Amino acid sequence: MSPVASPPPRIAVIGGGPAGLIAAEVMAQGGLAVTVFDRMPSPARKLLMAGRGGLNITHSEPLDAFIGRYGAAAGWMQHYLDAFPPQALRQWCAGLGEDTFIGSSGRIFPKAMKASPLLRAWLARLDSLTVKLVTRADWTGWDQSGALQFADGSRFVADATVLALGGASWPRLGADGGWTALLPEIGIAPLEPANSGFVVPWSEMFRSRHAGAPLKRIALAFEGMVKRGEAVITAQGIEGGAVYALSSLLREAIAREGAAVLHVDLRPDLSLDALAALVNEPRRGASLSNFLRKRANLPPVAIGLVQEALHAGQSALPLATLIKALPLNLTAPFGLARAISTAGGIRLEEVDDNLMLKKRPSVFVAGEMLDWEAPTGGYLLQGCFATGIAAGNGVISWLKKNGAR
Repeated sequence: MSPVASPPPRIAVIGGGPAGLIAAEVMAQGGLAVTVFDRMPSPARKLLMAGRGGLNITHSEPLDAFIGRYGAAAGWMQHYLDAFPPQALRQWCAGLGEDTFIGSSGRIFPKAMKASPLLRAWLARLDSLTVKLVTRADWTGWDQSGALQFADGSRFVADATVLALGGASWPRLGADGGWTALLPEIGIAPLEPANSGFVVPWSEMFRSRHAGAPLKRIALAFEGMVKRGEAVITAQGIEGGAVYALSSLLREAIAREGAAVLHVDLRPDLSLDALAALVNEPRRGASLSNFLRKRANLPPVAIGLVQEALHAGQSALPLATLIKALPLNLTAPFGLARAISTAGGIRLEEVDDNLMLKKRPSVFVAGEMLDWEAPTGGYLLQGCFATGIAAGNGVISWLKKNGAR
């Protein structure tokens, strides 16, 4: 009589975003029985939200430059990004029937320019791998026996667990940072907004006239860093791609000093001398608004910014200088509810090279739960995929080492 085969180890993944789903895929392909628990009615809601803007999934720049985008975390993130680089992510997309292309900015998008076809194909693959998905499952920690417990009173006994609960940005999409209270023994850097806008104390007149207006073809400068791009004026301040690229520097400066002065170049295509030649002439009775519109070719929102600065006491600056380096006083980042991503998380020293918690053997972490941040441009999703794959492979290695499979 042949021996009865032992059932495969039971693995729990808490969190159905990209990091959790890719970890589940890796482990299911490795022969493990995987159940994904997500607190929302459906998985990957933040991925779908990102897809509304085209789903910028990764970036095409050389890998050395790519890794540098992770700032202070680049040194340790390199290990995971080398193992799963942008080209691997493109090949993974193609394997789901969703080919990608490189946009003019170097960013990489699915040809469908949205997330829903990719997610449908991905969930179908996971289903074919017999990955079980449990929604509306709000994880509340472990019971005294070590079983995972959920808000509805259910329990799950896992041989290993991957935590991929996200950060705390856009909490209405599922990740609210509440997991920090469930890991009291783990060192966690405070969760803060990343890729966020900032509060600017606009005058009521400027706010009422220009909230919602885009600032196109501008350059922003702070602490020697210059980023060209676009931004948007909001009732509370300023946000947008060019702002997000500087958000970590701005956030840290505000934390140190209470405020930060961001300089806006409203005509980065013109040198200071060329602009001065246009605006250093008598107005001859023209209003400042008409003069700036005709001579400097500024749109209404840019003219409003110049007027706002003049009213705030910047009249001593030559007009061309003001247009080329208009100061904005930022007093605080927008809250986590409006941030695109999260800084902070589980500190590097709390995990081993396979992303297992040193103080909780058999528990692995991935994605935005870890203490890293990156700008928009595909770096966020790439980081979540790379660490999710590392955690999934880490589980497989740990189980083999401990004789569990």
